[in-house]
Amino acid sequence: MSLRQPGPRAGVATGLLLGPPLLWLGVAYLGALAALLVTAFFSVGEFTSEVIKVFTLDNFSSLLSEPIYRTVAFRTIGIAVLVTVVDAVLALPIAFFMAKVASPRVQRALVIAVLMPLWASYLVKAYAWRAMLSASGPLSSMGLHIGYGLPGLIITLGYLWLPYMILPVYAGLQRLPGSLLEASADLGASAGTTFRRVVIPSIFPSLVAGSIFTFSLTMGDYIAVKIVGGPTQMIGNVIYESVGTANNLPFAAAYAFVPILVMLVYLWAVRRTGALENL
Repeated sequence: MSLRQPGPRAGVATGLLLGPPLLWLGVAYLGALAALLVTAFFSVGEFTSEVIKVFTLDNFSSLLSEPIYRTVAFRTIGIAVLVTVVDAVLALPIAFFMAKVASPRVQRALVIAVLMPLWASYLVKAYAWRAMLSASGPLSSMGLHIGYGLPGLIITLGYLWLPYMILPVYAGLQRLPGSLLEASADLGASAGTTFRRVVIPSIFPSLVAGSIFTFSLTMGDYIAVKIVGGPTQMIGNVIYESVGTANNLPFAAAYAFVPILVMLVYLWAVRRTGALENL
């Protein structure tokens, strides 16, 4: 039996289906991003905010020569790593209970509970944590005086991005055969050994997928920093202030290269592990 080759109508239909999203991605997103990054090689007038379209590397020179910008960049990367680790530690037991322990009815209820925070506005959740972290908030009344600053920022960002870690890990655990866990127990492995040597290696691609979300979202965040970060500075709010307060778009565009390069290196490292191919 011969297989029918797709006719010209199928190609036209596919082009009409994929054309608009690809056009949006190529022009509206990548084109705008390219235009922004090109601006990084311009400068602003000394006494005016007018952009001078003459090629220069002064913005990148400032990034490399000023210690404050390096400090903010390394702090942002460190916060992104810490938030990712915290979310992974919290997501593993929650997702394992959802996928392997809970009954189907409880499992559905827990999935809805994990998704419910995503239905609320980002600002509502951030300001809710601002109220909880304040000196008169419920955490302070319990003796937990966290306040606004780096610890409060990590807690808030960890809460905001936790569903993005739980859902991929939950999906990976659902694909994990229960027979592997039973075989490990039959061979005398403890629960901890089974978790370390069977569960974690099996769901590593799912952990990587979740980490891409939590790491990248933390790297680009600038709103939570303003709400609960106190004096803490991250790349996002430095870029925001460079545009809104200092009116220096070229420098903001140059600083935007940093998270882009960090994410490209991170994705390259992830691809080297082979995790993306096993999703």
